[in-house]
Amino acid sequence: MDLASKSGKNLQLKELYDRNSKVYTFEMQIIAAKPSFAGAYRCEVSSRDKFDSCNFDLTVHGGCPHTHSMDGSEEAGELDFSALLKKSASKSQVKNEPDEDVWEILQKAPASEYEKIAFQYGITDLRGMLKRLKKMKKEEKKSEVFLKKLDPAYQVEKGHKMKLCIDVANEDVDVKWLKNGQEIQSTGRYIFESVGNKRYLTINHCSLSDDATYTCVVGDEKCTTELFVKEPPVTITSHLEDQMVMKGERVELECEVSEEGATVKWEKDGVELTRDESFKYRFKKDGRKHVLIINEATKEDCGHYTVKTNGGESMSELMVSGKCSRQTTEQNEIHLCSTMLNMIGIWYKNGVEVKADARTNITHIGRIHKLTIDDVKPEDQGDYTFVPEGYAFNLSAKLNFLDPPKIHLDCMGHTADSTIMVVAGNKLRLDVPITGDPAPTVVWTKGEKHIASIPILVEGDGRLHVESTKGHCIFTIEGADKQDEGLYSVIVRNPAGEDKADINVKVVDAPDPPSAPRILSVGEDSCVVQWDPPKSDGGNPIIGYVLERKKKKSYRWMRLNFDPYTDTTYEAKRMIEGVEYEMRVYAVNAIGMSCHSAASQPFIPVAPTSEPVGLCVDDISDTTISLKWRTPEHLGSSELDGYGVEYCKEGSDEWVPAFEGLTERTSVIIRDLPTGEKMQFRVRAYNMAGPSAPTSLAQAVTIREIMQKPKIWIPRNLRQTLIKKVEETINLVIPFQGKPRPVITWSKDGEYLNPKQVSVRNSDTDTILFIRKSERKDSGKYEVKLQIENVEDTASISIQIVDLPGSPEKLKIMDVWGFNVALEWKPPKDNGNCEITGYMVQKADKKTMEWYTVYELYRRTNCVVADLIMGNEYIFRIYAVNMVGLSLEPCFSADGFEYKPPTYKEHDFSEAPKFTHPLVSRSVIAGYNATLSCSVRGIPKPKVTWYKNKMDISNEAKYRMFSKQGVLTLEIRKPCSFDGGVYMCKAVNASGEDVVECKLEIRRKYP
Repeated sequence: MDLASKSGKNLQLKELYDRNSKVYTFEMQIIAAKPSFAGAYRCEVSSRDKFDSCNFDLTVHGGCPHTHSMDGSEEAGELDFSALLKKSASKSQVKNEPDEDVWEILQKAPASEYEKIAFQYGITDLRGMLKRLKKMKKEEKKSEVFLKKLDPAYQVEKGHKMKLCIDVANEDVDVKWLKNGQEIQSTGRYIFESVGNKRYLTINHCSLSDDATYTCVVGDEKCTTELFVKEPPVTITSHLEDQMVMKGERVELECEVSEEGATVKWEKDGVELTRDESFKYRFKKDGRKHVLIINEATKEDCGHYTVKTNGGESMSELMVSGKCSRQTTEQNEIHLCSTMLNMIGIWYKNGVEVKADARTNITHIGRIHKLTIDDVKPEDQGDYTFVPEGYAFNLSAKLNFLDPPKIHLDCMGHTADSTIMVVAGNKLRLDVPITGDPAPTVVWTKGEKHIASIPILVEGDGRLHVESTKGHCIFTIEGADKQDEGLYSVIVRNPAGEDKADINVKVVDAPDPPSAPRILSVGEDSCVVQWDPPKSDGGNPIIGYVLERKKKKSYRWMRLNFDPYTDTTYEAKRMIEGVEYEMRVYAVNAIGMSCHSAASQPFIPVAPTSEPVGLCVDDISDTTISLKWRTPEHLGSSELDGYGVEYCKEGSDEWVPAFEGLTERTSVIIRDLPTGEKMQFRVRAYNMAGPSAPTSLAQAVTIREIMQKPKIWIPRNLRQTLIKKVEETINLVIPFQGKPRPVITWSKDGEYLNPKQVSVRNSDTDTILFIRKSERKDSGKYEVKLQIENVEDTASISIQIVDLPGSPEKLKIMDVWGFNVALEWKPPKDNGNCEITGYMVQKADKKTMEWYTVYELYRRTNCVVADLIMGNEYIFRIYAVNMVGLSLEPCFSADGFEYKPPTYKEHDFSEAPKFTHPLVSRSVIAGYNATLSCSVRGIPKPKVTWYKNKMDISNEAKYRMFSKQGVLTLEIRKPCSFDGGVYMCKAVNASGEDVVECKLEIRRKYP
């Protein structure tokens, strides 16, 4: 139930916000509490998509005086929602004085009166009430899905079962149950049932976590309820007992409650007890048992002790009396003394009165009562009690023989070490059984056996705890780590002696991560990876390794082996060729798995390429051989690193590399081979994956030079005339064949070349003609001749060196007419050693001298320049153009000229008006608009006037005149019988006038 609707006389809701601390404070104030207000309350806070709540119970005790409302006599709403809670017990009805219901007042009042009503009835959360009002108006609609909805609230006790039920209209419909907006899944605690039209949600063993808002959703409709889980009060099942102890003895006050882990409060004489700095009071909790421990009782500890829970309390009285001492002498005598008032008393042993004899002496001097036993024997051991006459209490002391301390371990002592292994991060608990009377003191030390040990209890180290109980001493380290490893010693002492035991503690942990793996080699779908063992095995031997891989651009690691792999070299398979991968390794020992190592360098699985193809001998001499081949047909996804060439003598298997490293070329010359020897050659292609299969020559080759006729191979581009510009470089490479090496001779036009101007370089396979800066005189026909003994071969090459042409000559203005000028000139004397391809013609106004191109590439030696401006004076210039470019200097016209336009007689275009289309007589019906049209022409535009029966009608509103492109229109609006007659149109201008007329007949609308 939303309490905002009940805000009024008995309930005040406030909301405060502290800007400094940024904290919201929500306050609910109940005035004049009534028994019906008791029950479970919830405060819910929501912000966007976050939600939180807290619960509390309100108990109203009877007979409490009522507090008057601050609102005086004003009436307001009541806080009464007990009728909404489902309880097994019968509900008591409390009659209250009738109050006005603010909620009904708001429902009936207009919106403008809301603030006035809120002020009158003390409403502080008007906005919340208005939201609730809007929500209730929506809820008034009858649901088409639910026949019976959930009640607004339910209450159940903790541990009990709760069953929520709804009725739906459709038996086959599916429903969803939500808890605080989250869908509930069917489990052992949540059970969904469907019986006919009813749908049940059963919650077994309700706990405080089930205190929430539950919603049932059917399609787009839903109904909501709130479940309040009431926690039963904690009661005291075993009460405290009164105790009387001696001064200095240990006191334990023990009780038992109904719930495990319940919180209790201890009080002494109405004052709450806490742990003080002296640790005088200790509070122990063991399941449902709660114990208050006082280490050494004093007179000040006398009083009434109370333990309180939310369901009850228990009280006991503690009395501390005088001290009964036990003394031991060196003559094996026991003195039992009691300091009491001056009174008579009796000594008892195990409940039997002690009589004085030869060894037992009882004395009473003043306030001291003494029992002395000489020559103590084992049968003297027992409980001795002094009972004063006339008093209801006694003083007791127990006589025990001193028992030397003893440590009881399975493997201990000064000669054999006890070893305990603990996993790092876990709790180390050393529980050592000890005996001895009186109870021995325990000291724990850590250090080497033969070195003075030091106490290990360091002030402020919260990980270390030492606890001594009857028969045990317990040493605990929370979260053990490597520094806690070592030899621990436990020493127990009492007046009868001491004992010592050494315990060796070994802290083991998962190993350190291995080093980053290294990729030794890769294959088409595999790789070989190697790594170094971790620096530390964590105290346990390494039992193996686990490997993972992933794609470079992925975040998902895939495990390669699930059983530990013992070696440090591993072959990973089933990878995709051409994809970049990374590897990492885990080390495993008996404790667990290490962190992963750093990732390896990225690598790509690739397969070796196929073998090179087309290996053949390109050339051979007495000591050298030239081989060539083509690239492999299949290169794979990796780049080709190069080729390796090897050779061996025929019949031998010892292959010798022809050179160091690899070559990227597909041809090679191998030198310094033995003349006349038969040799075999092979080539391998290398990539990231290694060498490919070799390709070899079909048969062995004899290293011996072969005679070959001279032959010149003219390149295709040199079979025609080679054209070069002046100062360009000429580099002619002419390949040839011939063995032995032929004699090469160059000539130009039958004469030998000038070595200062032309350079010639020859090799075994080609000859090169080189001219660094060509000139016009280098043009001509070049011949090259090869000669081997009496056999020769010749070839010729034509070279043409071209330059810029000279300027045109004798530019003349042949004629001028209108906007045009006729020009004529002569070709240049120097054409630049090539054909003139055209001329560029430009003009410039003499005033601005800005040049504009008229013709860019004009082939003739005469032209007409058009689009000139009359009255301006122009200058013209012409450039010659060949394949090199424009001539350096243009040819200018001799003088400028001024254009004078001719005079013409102005033509008279005037024309008298003339109607080209006359008016047409019409017969129209009265009441409908009628139009009369005609067309006229004339220069200048004539003035038009309309007449009816020779009377001007231009200014009458009944008529509208239009004129568009010589078409004249007269519109008569809704004519009547009086509008009939003769209509005339007259056009007049300076050259004359013209008239046209027609007859208009108006007929009646209805005959």
